[in-house]
Amino acid sequence: MPTPPSSLRQALITWLYAAAILHLLAGLTLSWAGHSGLLDDYLLTLEQAFWGSEMAPAAARAQQVWWVALFGATLQSYSLYMLALVHIGSRLKSPMPWAWIIAGIVLWAPQDMLFSAQARVWSHLWLDSFALLVLLPPLFWLYRHDRRDPA
Repeated sequence: MPTPPSSLRQALITWLYAAAILHLLAGLTLSWAGHSGLLDDYLLTLEQAFWGSEMAPAAARAQQVWWVALFGATLQSYSLYMLALVHIGSRLKSPMPWAWIIAGIVLWAPQDMLFSAQARVWSHLWLDSFALLVLLPPLFWLYRHDRRDPA
């Protein structure tokens, strides 16, 4: 007799779907809002990390908007991969998709945090720490749950 679906499992999967969709929306915002003024405060904090109290040249701002847009496009792509892996993990009840998402996060986070700390962009450290806190525990739980219960 198949085991009934775990309500905690379903809640965690819903949470991961929401996180992936949030990443997609953030990626779209980063790609398309650079010249709108919506990201001005964020861009200013990045400029201050590299230019100090001096005003960054206009060309530096333009380059920063370009880099942020490229990062946004990359984030959009990764969010689709995350959505696909969450969907596969949800349907197949296999630990492998959860392990792949964990591996991607563990590969990304230390590097992102190191580069952010080197540049003294503390907001990224806080955001990365938050991402680790809200993503890894549910993923590890799902991995262990689906590993024990292959049905």
